[in-house]
Amino acid sequence: MFHAIMRSSIGDAHTLAQLDSLSRTIWQAHSAETVTDAEAQSRAELLHACRSAVRKAVVPVGIPLGHVTLFPPKRLQQAPERSVAIEHRRRLACSGPMPPALASRFTTGQLADLRIVGDEMARNGACGLCIDAIAARAGVCHLLAQAAIRLAEGDGLLTIQERRHQGRKSDPNVVQIISRE
Repeated sequence: MFHAIMRSSIGDAHTLAQLDSLSRTIWQAHSAETVTDAEAQSRAELLHACRSAVRKAVVPVGIPLGHVTLFPPKRLQQAPERSVAIEHRRRLACSGPMPPALASRFTTGQLADLRIVGDEMARNGACGLCIDAIAARAGVCHLLAQAAIRLAEGDGLLTIQERRHQGRKSDPNVVQIISRE
């Protein structure tokens, strides 16, 4: 009687949780000595075969592999070599049009960043480059570039217009120089 019920129950099970429950029942019956070793083993093998079939039918939930995302992968821009970046940074900082009174408040890397922003401002009327692009052109890290722009904004030398978009990727901020110096 127990064997027929277990065989039909194993055939009717459609989830892994049901199969686990049946497996527990079989081994509890074996420990209570109502089922022999051979019978418990044959039922366990049948459960294992059913588990494999159920696992093959399970479809993963979420984004399928190879799914194209809305946003392209982020490509970090970096300077080619440290010594080249240092030399380039110093050249940019020294050749910048910032007066010495203002330049004394900034480091060499920050001056190089502000020079890139000034060049873009002269070329396009405003700097619409992202922080990574400014940092790569100046030969510094993106955190230093971001800090330099925020410091200059705090000193009243430039303004930052944020271009946020709700629910999608934001555009780079627009930086405009407002100081005559």
